[in-house]
Amino acid sequence: MKDIKIIAFDADDTLWVNETYFLEVEEKFCELLKDYLPKDEVSKELFKTEIENIKIYGYGVKAYILSMIEALTRITKNKAEQGLVNKVIDLGKELLNKPVELIDGVEEVLKALYNKYILILATKGDLLDQENKLKKSGLGKYFRHVEIMSEKKKENYENLIKKINCDPKNFLMVGNSPKSDILPVIELGGNAIHIPFKTTWAHEELSDKDDVDFLKVKSISHILEFLE
Repeated sequence: MKDIKIIAFDADDTLWVNETYFLEVEEKFCELLKDYLPKDEVSKELFKTEIENIKIYGYGVKAYILSMIEALTRITKNKAEQGLVNKVIDLGKELLNKPVELIDGVEEVLKALYNKYILILATKGDLLDQENKLKKSGLGKYFRHVEIMSEKKKENYENLIKKINCDPKNFLMVGNSPKSDILPVIELGGNAIHIPFKTTWAHEELSDKDDVDFLKVKSISHILEFLE
């Protein structure tokens, strides 16, 4: 890590809680549809719909709301009452209005690194939603650059690294998703640290064919052991 000049942080489930809230809403969605299908089957249909829609809607709460409505129509065979649709929309608004809950140690780490490295935020999702969460978090003052990406693949990181005029060997990505935050950066010749969150969206899990060694730490505070 001696060559690191720029450190990029993921946002959701790296700096603040995110997936926990989605799981809470999914529980409520399954409860709404308990008269149609068992919980596990409702969850499977919702996940399937989300994955099918990523290429159209991207990521974030708004995409999730649309996928919930579509899954609802499939599960009820287009017979859902308007009131049920309204309840799904309300669940989406509930997600959008959740408070930003910082993960333990986040601000202390950013303060410790702020004067030693260039810090940037590199996350994906809905632009407005992520901007609002960053504002609520109070962490914006630590970041020299904010990049809200539609996807986090190798080519997206290539574009980011060019934009910030950084050599991959001088770039470090810190995040909770091996698939989005770690592997693409390693493929570029960059550096990455994985900080697992207590829950991970199934779409962000590694597949069996992914066989790459990378640094993993228990909490964000532990990255200071490799950087200071």
